[in-house]
Amino acid sequence: MLGLMQDHKLLVSSLIEHAAAAHPDAGIVSRTVEGPIHRCTYGDIQRRAKQAANALAALGVQRGDRVATLAWNGYRHMELYFGVSGMGAVLHTVNPRLFPEQLEYIINHAQDAVLCFDLSFVALVEKLAPQLAHVRAFVLMTDRGHMPASTIPGLLCYEDLLAAQADDYTWPDLDEGAAASLCYTSGTTGMPKGVLYSHRSTVLHAFGACTVDSLAVSRNETALLVVPMFHVNAWSMPYAGAMSGARLVLPGPALDGASIYQLLRDEQVTLALGVPTVWMMLLQHVAAAGLKPIDELALRRVVIGGAAAPRTMAEAFERDFGAFVVHAWGMTELSPVGTVCNLMPSHRALPLARRLDVQAKQGRAVFGVSLKLTDDAGQRLPHDGQAAGHLKVRGPWVARAYYRDEDGPILDDEGYFDTGDVATIDADGYMQITDRAKDVIKSGGEWISSIALENAAMGHLLIAEAAVIGIAHPKWQERPLMLVVVKPGQTLEREAVLHYLEGRVARWWLPDDVVFVRELPHTATGKLHKAVLRERFRDYRFPVEA
Repeated sequence: MLGLMQDHKLLVSSLIEHAAAAHPDAGIVSRTVEGPIHRCTYGDIQRRAKQAANALAALGVQRGDRVATLAWNGYRHMELYFGVSGMGAVLHTVNPRLFPEQLEYIINHAQDAVLCFDLSFVALVEKLAPQLAHVRAFVLMTDRGHMPASTIPGLLCYEDLLAAQADDYTWPDLDEGAAASLCYTSGTTGMPKGVLYSHRSTVLHAFGACTVDSLAVSRNETALLVVPMFHVNAWSMPYAGAMSGARLVLPGPALDGASIYQLLRDEQVTLALGVPTVWMMLLQHVAAAGLKPIDELALRRVVIGGAAAPRTMAEAFERDFGAFVVHAWGMTELSPVGTVCNLMPSHRALPLARRLDVQAKQGRAVFGVSLKLTDDAGQRLPHDGQAAGHLKVRGPWVARAYYRDEDGPILDDEGYFDTGDVATIDADGYMQITDRAKDVIKSGGEWISSIALENAAMGHLLIAEAAVIGIAHPKWQERPLMLVVVKPGQTLEREAVLHYLEGRVARWWLPDDVVFVRELPHTATGKLHKAVLRERFRDYRFPVEA
């Protein structure tokens, strides 16, 4: 027997239509590439998204065609989020931080028909354009007054295209399983792989982001999206914002500490989302400028994902900002949210030190996501907080294959996707990443967590950043090498770092050596680029005494 309920499709267009009907005056604040702050509403985004759909149709874009964006977080980018997917085309958000060779590869691999890009990327597109075999139209996301002289063939002006079109557009009745957007992995090993999101998975993920035990996005929040719109759809925030009516603040290309602080203060942001590297710059700016954020800001929560956040970062936000750090975990293949670290009632009365131990974990699975741990043979491991194994996931917004079937099947016999992470899960369901499978250090048959070592080192007052990699060892197979960036104007000795780590990690985990470097390489999504470090130090040999 079937239920007698109405059957309405879950489509991206339904999100912006709801926003225009339920909270049309809720604001979108953008720092533009051109300079000024731009203010608009969800009602404006809906109207201009329809104009964008008409403009793309006039350029010959059809259902299923891929439309690429090379753009920062801004209102025009948000218009394309809804205009492209709403018309039945596929929004392909391209990460401009990838290497040019990778950009050329993914734009050609996706067979993008149109490329829309910000002023920041004119020179980059000029170099790429001759190699982009499928792109029929290049659209610069600016107005006529800012159009530069360029060698890009047939360069079009975004504002001119929209001005020529009416905002009268009927969104097509699509299959909710149809592709809505495309995002490529960061490609730390091999070329990036495409993850193709459906309308259904996108709307379900937005529902998940709005739940209280997830990101708790609501009409009461002013949310600063430091997480880029070119990285896993900005963790679903444009969609969750439209669903809930949250006021969104989009920082454009200015992600330095001073610029982020200015937006936090001037827009009275209550919720901020981003990766640890950006928050490091913010905290350094606050310290250097002698600011008192707890007196000036309205910030209540900071969602940190993309990489493990040092404990000291959570302490700093709580102490100096009065803001609670919410650790979250996910990946491109998960749309991206898989777990969120909100506290349970039993944690509320814990002393700060013990509560921060909980907050350091990546959190509990949100509804819709199932987790399991397995050993190398694929056998399930217990969720006891001790057994570390390969983390695998399944759910309605988890990828079942890569775009154009690359690498063949990616799910196990139970339909779980192997994340490539090594993790533990405790009895309360809190998951903690101990390492990437390819980064874990195997010493004498036991595993050493490079992430735990890095986070322990980050507690040192003079250390700005730390990375740990495994180096071949004749007796132990591998031993940890720690690479340290010292804060500006400070000096530090190897012995002082090792002495600091004693008692904070198991003695046999202590690095066999500490090397000081001026900076550490990061991936296009802000994570430490361990592959580059392993290549750079492949000929390194530990001191004899180690």
